[in-house]
Amino acid sequence: MLSCANGAENGSKKLGMALMGLGYYSTDILAPSIQMCKNTYLAGIVTGTPEKAKTWKEKYKLKDENIYNYENFDEIAANKDIDIVYVVLPNGLHKEFTIRAAKAGKHVICEKPMAPTAADCREMIDACDANKVQLSIGYRMHFEPYTQEIMRLAIDQDFGDIRQISTGAGFNMNSFDSWKSKKALFGGAMMDMGVYPLQAARYATGLEPVSVSAQTFKIRPDKIEADEVTSFQLQFPNGSVANCETGFHANFNYLKVYCENGWYELEPFSSYNGIKGSKSKGGFEFPEVNQQARQMDEVAWCIMNDKPMRVPGEEGLKDIVVVEK
Repeated sequence: MLSCANGAENGSKKLGMALMGLGYYSTDILAPSIQMCKNTYLAGIVTGTPEKAKTWKEKYKLKDENIYNYENFDEIAANKDIDIVYVVLPNGLHKEFTIRAAKAGKHVICEKPMAPTAADCREMIDACDANKVQLSIGYRMHFEPYTQEIMRLAIDQDFGDIRQISTGAGFNMNSFDSWKSKKALFGGAMMDMGVYPLQAARYATGLEPVSVSAQTFKIRPDKIEADEVTSFQLQFPNGSVANCETGFHANFNYLKVYCENGWYELEPFSSYNGIKGSKSKGGFEFPEVNQQARQMDEVAWCIMNDKPMRVPGEEGLKDIVVVEK
């Protein structure tokens, strides 16, 4: 774990962050979490809703000049208060606004999944490189202790060779107005919850899949245009296999790793809190952390210290390469 303790306490100023897109995740999760950060603070917002702009300005004491909409966003280039833009928009808008933020000279955190296509992801990476800004993808689990232990076990193989992964993440969708249910807006179970089991299969093995197969299903086709249920299978170069599932039809969240000499599991494995683990032998307990605060703090620390990101754009690209297969 990179030290998040922190430029601010060592005399460096905190970096200002602007949240772009003020839906549930920004409002209920990111904004409260950033109040816990030591290296970054909420400096601004980008929203297309004037009522939200007013509410956020009053709640977080934001300056008028640090509040943008999607039309005047490029003016952020002249704003010295804002160092990082966190893009929390529907998938189809990730590329446009990551590139616009990079051209404005701002570092970027882009929510998962990175973009609809691998070509989009590469354009985003190239834009950030060309403008000499850092790009990180919002895979918060990489900053969570149980998940980091799963990654360690992939390397050290305490239980011998990994033979099989079983993992899934889904929820029961009851509201159908969201972009998540719209195929034209790059929604669907795979492009929302599906990246969690895909990520888990990859970090639980430490490998990239060499073959992919998948099946999609619709239970409520009159309400959900995109894929509602997706099952997919991966095989890795060491012969291990992963059986993965995702969907908008039921609540489930698990990761199980079966090895030559035992097993270990997390359930839930990708929730915002309450991660629990067990093993066939030995302890498996870590303290609860605020995943988003750790994520945003470390991103700011890396920027301040010119260090590579734990979750760079290339990590987001790898997932979309698999999805396209």
